[in-house]
Amino acid sequence: MAAPRRTTEEARAARDAKLDELHEQLAAQVEKLVTGEDWARALTFAAQFRSRSFNNTMLIFAQHQAAWEAGRVPDPVPSYVAGFRQWEQLDRHVEKGQRGYAILAPVMGRFASATPKDAMSWRRLAPREKPKPGEVVRSRMVGAKPAYVFDLSQTSGAEVPTPPTPALLEGEAPAGLREGLIRQVEAAGFSFMPVPHEGMIHGANGVTDFEARQVAVRTNMDDAAQVKTIAHELAHVLLHDPSDEDATKHRGIGEVEAESVALMVGTAHGMDTSSYTIPYVSGWSNTVAGKEPVAVIQATAERVRKAAVGILDQLDTVQIGDGTPPGLTQDTPAETVGRSASPAREFPRSERRPTSAVRSL
Repeated sequence: MAAPRRTTEEARAARDAKLDELHEQLAAQVEKLVTGEDWARALTFAAQFRSRSFNNTMLIFAQHQAAWEAGRVPDPVPSYVAGFRQWEQLDRHVEKGQRGYAILAPVMGRFASATPKDAMSWRRLAPREKPKPGEVVRSRMVGAKPAYVFDLSQTSGAEVPTPPTPALLEGEAPAGLREGLIRQVEAAGFSFMPVPHEGMIHGANGVTDFEARQVAVRTNMDDAAQVKTIAHELAHVLLHDPSDEDATKHRGIGEVEAESVALMVGTAHGMDTSSYTIPYVSGWSNTVAGKEPVAVIQATAERVRKAAVGILDQLDTVQIGDGTPPGLTQDTPAETVGRSASPAREFPRSERRPTSAVRSL
């Protein structure tokens, strides 16, 4: 006998309960990011899944860890994740007994206005409602709902091609990364100046001078360290203009953001910056008066991810994957295409149906 169909109110209550559960799980995961080492580990993972929001990255990581501890997946770290039907696009299918990882998917609403410059003039359109003549229509996020994704190891079927990964020589940066980062510095209106030693830039590895519109990096470091420093200073250029009051409230937050962006850019190219990043981020996150380090981490996470993705998108270097299975084509964001079913539900095989002007490091 088929189960009785839920009413709209019951469905909404179930959705809201699931959202509350997801937010609690997310908060618990972020609470673990207290030390610089934890933050570096989280960002390294986020760099491998940068096609998704930082919140969803943490949710995927936590649920995959639980699946690994329960013996449902072979490895403690996920590789590629996609929705139920997305895997079917690649001729792979979710295996019997596997459970989806719940993530937060945006709920979009359509809004219309005849005077779009007037913020108060926008009205939300009902489903299938057409705008009036002369009205402009825009979509906005109005809420969130649960959606579900599965790791590659939870599926079987056609082989997923493995993209090339960067190969590094010790002490060297990936080919083209230095030039690509410098081009972005210059595109932002700054000149790039290599200097022979730290004595020329107040003992720092690198300095961003907003008044002179100049980024300087010392060259008496190995190549990889220089390139990581350029990424750090580029993050300052993009995020910390002194004219933006919110971006310059505390230097500690700015340094956490800049070094975190550098870590993500490096990780996306197979570089390990943790030996420098861990003590650096840990030290600066503890200097923000009135805020626990975890609060600093929460406040900067998505801002860091967006800045790093913006930098990476403009590079033509060889990079590691972003968590999206190779060969998958999709017209909608990854968060919107997960299968909307209970994550505890099992999918049998038979069910495959269709502050200063100068920033230094």
